[in-house]
Amino acid sequence: MSARSEVLARIRAANAAAGTSTGAAGGTAAPEPARGYRTAGEHRPGAPALLELLRDRLVDYRATVLDTDGDGIPAAVARALSGVTGPVIVPPGLPAGWCPDGVPDSGQSPAELDGFAAVVTACAAACAETGTVALDASPDQGRRALSLVPDVHVCVVRADQVVATVPELLALLTPTRPTTLISGPSATSDIELERVEGVHGPRTLAVVLVHGDRTVRSTPARG
Repeated sequence: MSARSEVLARIRAANAAAGTSTGAAGGTAAPEPARGYRTAGEHRPGAPALLELLRDRLVDYRATVLDTDGDGIPAAVARALSGVTGPVIVPPGLPAGWCPDGVPDSGQSPAELDGFAAVVTACAAACAETGTVALDASPDQGRRALSLVPDVHVCVVRADQVVATVPELLALLTPTRPTTLISGPSATSDIELERVEGVHGPRTLAVVLVHGDRTVRSTPARG
């Protein structure tokens, strides 16, 4: 018996023992999983406490957070890009004015995308407790490669998109859309527990957090 045949035989035996073998008639249905976990937080989406928590998580992950209101988005994006030298790419549906000098995505290859220094996108939703921003390839976010290849990612997050928990975040997403979950810059500690950034995506993440007040402030990354 080959290794492949042995592995498949073990899988079939395990399924049969559970009463759910592939193609078997009359197999018992899998039990409904327990769903006693917390599905919502204490605060409504966009509450100040959630914005503070999201900011704290993002900064802890070494991202930079800039706070602004709706009118200040272009200025905040410009501030986030102030240290970038090189062209910036944007998804085709990014609101006009957010990044006037951005080059609209027209299907550039990965090699061509690598020639861009930064990308500016919107987001689909964000989870405060985990410091996670979700993209779903909507027109203002673009295809997944846009947020993975350029070295700097500037992401605009509206306050009403910020929820407390992961279940709330997932409820805002469409399961059939390609979802990218971002918790800080790309990083790994797989090799000798040394943190290396930029291995699987952008080395730098800047989040422009949009809410109703008129105060614009910058919270730099820690460390």
